[in-house]
Amino acid sequence: MKLHHAPGSRSTRIVWLLEELALPYEIQFHKLGDRGMRSPEYLKVHPMGRVPALEDADTVIHESGAIVEYILTRYGGGRMRPDSDSTNFAQYLQWLHYSEGMMMPQVNVIMVETFFLPPERRNEVNVERANKLLTRSLDAVELQLAEGREFLAGDFSGADIMTGHACIVAKRLEADMTDKPHVNAYVERLTSRAAYQKAVQANP
Repeated sequence: MKLHHAPGSRSTRIVWLLEELALPYEIQFHKLGDRGMRSPEYLKVHPMGRVPALEDADTVIHESGAIVEYILTRYGGGRMRPDSDSTNFAQYLQWLHYSEGMMMPQVNVIMVETFFLPPERRNEVNVERANKLLTRSLDAVELQLAEGREFLAGDFSGADIMTGHACIVAKRLEADMTDKPHVNAYVERLTSRAAYQKAVQANP
C-alpha cells in the first residue's frame, strides 16, 4: 500500500491506523499547498489534490473515513472494529463518522481564518462561531466517555482513530476543554500510544 501523506493533516489518521495494525506501507510525502498536488498526475489519485489518498494495487481511495473502513475491512482481520451483531456496533459507526460530520468542519473554519487567510481577510465572527460549535461537539464526546469508557465504542477502534484524532486537533487549537476532564484524559491516552507517536513523527 502507498499512502499519500502530509504531516499535520488528516492523513495522520491513516499512518496511525497502519501502525496500529502493523501493516506494511509506503509513504509518499506531500506538503500542504504544494503545487505538485495540483499536477495532472496527482489529480488522478485525488481529484481535489488533497490528502490522504491510498493506492492499493489497482484500488485508489481517498477520504480518511473511507480509507479507515477500507483498511479495516480488507486487512484488519476483525481488529479495531466490533462485529455487526455487537452491542457496540451502532456506537462504533456513529463515532467513526462523527468527527467529519460535526467536528472537522469547525476545525477547518478555524484553520482557514487563523492560519491561511491574510489578516485583512480574516473574520473573527466566523472564528468565534466555529469555536462555539467545536466546544459543543466536544460536549457529546465528554458525555460518551463520562459513562466509564476508555474509548468511544468498546475497545480501541477505528472510531477512536477518527473522532479521537479530531479531539487531539481540537486540543491543539486550544478549544475550551476546562469542563471536559474525560476528553482531556482521552486525548492523553491516545497521544501516549506508540502507534500514534510513530504517526506524528512520520516526516520526509
